[in-house]
Amino acid sequence: MHHSALVAALVIQNWYRGYRARLMIRQRYALTIFQSIEYADEQSQLQLSNFFTFILENYKHTHNKDEELANRLFGYTLQDKDRMDCVGLIDVPDSYSGPRLKFPLTFTDIDLLIEAFKAKKILHAYYVLEVLYETKKALKHMPNFNKVKTSPSKELTICGDLHGKLDDLFLVFYKNGLPSGRNAYIFNGDFVDRGRDSIEILMILFVGLLVYPNDLHLNRGNHEDFLMNMRYGFTKEISHKYKLHGKKILQVLEEVYAWLPIGTIIDDEILVIHGGISESTDLNLLHRLERHKMKSVLMPPMPVHEGYVTEFKKNKAGMVQGIKSSGSPSEQLAKHEWEQVVDILWSDPRSKRGCYPNTSRGGGCYFGPDITSKILSKYQLKLLIRSHECKPEGYEICHDGKVITVFSASNYYEEGSNRGAYIKLSYGMAPRFFQYQVTEATCSRPLYQRVNTIESSAIKILKERMISRKTDLINAFQLQDCNKSGKISVSQWAFSMENILGLNLPWRSLCSHLVITDDDGNIDYMSCFYDIHIQKPVKEVQSALIETLYRYRSDLQIIFNVIDSDHSGLISMEEFHSMWKLFNSHYHVNIDDNQVNQLAERMDLNKDGSIDFNEFLKAFYVVHKFDKLSKSDKWSNSDTTFP
Repeated sequence: MHHSALVAALVIQNWYRGYRARLMIRQRYALTIFQSIEYADEQSQLQLSNFFTFILENYKHTHNKDEELANRLFGYTLQDKDRMDCVGLIDVPDSYSGPRLKFPLTFTDIDLLIEAFKAKKILHAYYVLEVLYETKKALKHMPNFNKVKTSPSKELTICGDLHGKLDDLFLVFYKNGLPSGRNAYIFNGDFVDRGRDSIEILMILFVGLLVYPNDLHLNRGNHEDFLMNMRYGFTKEISHKYKLHGKKILQVLEEVYAWLPIGTIIDDEILVIHGGISESTDLNLLHRLERHKMKSVLMPPMPVHEGYVTEFKKNKAGMVQGIKSSGSPSEQLAKHEWEQVVDILWSDPRSKRGCYPNTSRGGGCYFGPDITSKILSKYQLKLLIRSHECKPEGYEICHDGKVITVFSASNYYEEGSNRGAYIKLSYGMAPRFFQYQVTEATCSRPLYQRVNTIESSAIKILKERMISRKTDLINAFQLQDCNKSGKISVSQWAFSMENILGLNLPWRSLCSHLVITDDDGNIDYMSCFYDIHIQKPVKEVQSALIETLYRYRSDLQIIFNVIDSDHSGLISMEEFHSMWKLFNSHYHVNIDDNQVNQLAERMDLNKDGSIDFNEFLKAFYVVHKFDKLSKSDKWSNSDTTFP
């Protein structure tokens, strides 16, 4: 009897281990989808930066927006914004019930902010701007790399990406204590975007920096960049929370970003940077370059040659005056300096030896263990701590223990998708890792339900990617379908999917979630699109045009929001036509201009010669008819709009 019970227990144990392993594989595939699409979007963002250079060389309107566009994108500064012009005329009414900061700031202001933000209070624009100006002033006195010392009695905590997830910051402070003279912190970039509370995180960190400038250190991440903010949500957050003064806040933030240090060195042996390194990383050069000249890591230095300046003299006299008065070449980093900063903000470690282009993100590089050893040895360093990548457990150790990734935003892709973590360092001690996960409903839900939710959400965004390339995918499938049967093999389908989407995903493993397969193992390739379509704002419009506008909707929104300098949200038909021609010629989307023009005219509902461009883009959205993965989860049977 005892033997039978033991055998039964072992059978159950083996079954459960296999069951859990299968669930974890499904979760890993889901995270791979999320990450592949995230990196593909970043690649699109880098492509967009090239387009802005193209705009400046080709945008021929004669209105004054040209000057502002050039100044914003390439860092030409006609005159520094006067602090009193921004802050002096803003009143804080007696009716304001949020936190009131007192300058000079003290540790009580940190407490005040935290308690107010827990109560969902919004900090008044007056205080936001005051904090930003004070922060900029403090950052100007800091080196490119802060030098930090630990001791047996003074530990140091390192946090990775927070991405606007305020509850994670609260949880870190709850578990680890607030910043103080005896409780030092390094926050390693990407404080903003994606989450909904980026400005609150910035205010807490900046106030902490002002109160404890020697004990709270901030490194710039690749998202501390106004062009990234336009795509990934922070610009929209500011515009929503600060309708009246949002533009001022964003302008000053651009200057603050540029002054953030680009790294920290601990005890002369640990390098802390946001992304990574390359084979050409030169820490001596990085120490001495003028970091504030890098307005956006997405904007390469623009060559200013004689012909270019002459053209601007002829077409944009006012702008050339601005360039001459600031001396444009000196307002930019040299190209090799810019490349150095891009590498440390964008690069990722890989197990393969060598240094090669980061094809997933489109910027920075992949660096192998040999590159890590070479650079650390060259500068007498022992360890590289970086962030930049979501890890399921919140941290990861690689390159023979010489590289640590730390990521502090839990539930980054979806509730339950990953833990957050922070690192504690003490002099002469090995790093210690602390994991956590902000939990609400997830803690009471069994593992299979959490995996179902993560998997369902991942498949959902993957299908949205597929529908945006529907015409191209169908053409690729039909090339493989020699018999015109509507069916192809799994290999042919997987090849076509990767060839068109370029996401480097395990398509064979994912096919059961995306298509219908017959008894012979052949795929009905049109079943990719049975449960999803893009809503057409006008029925007569061709599908290829709708797919193109949907696919590039984020790029187009950023382009028009940059050009819309008065933030009216309205674009004249003339501007629309001119910009579309430039976009079409640069991106090679092969859409007839007349189709786009006709659609824009149809979208000019009141026929006043202008369109609300953000509303125009919102007219293109994906409808999910049903969710095959989990009929019971929150995504089922819902129409979802993606602006």
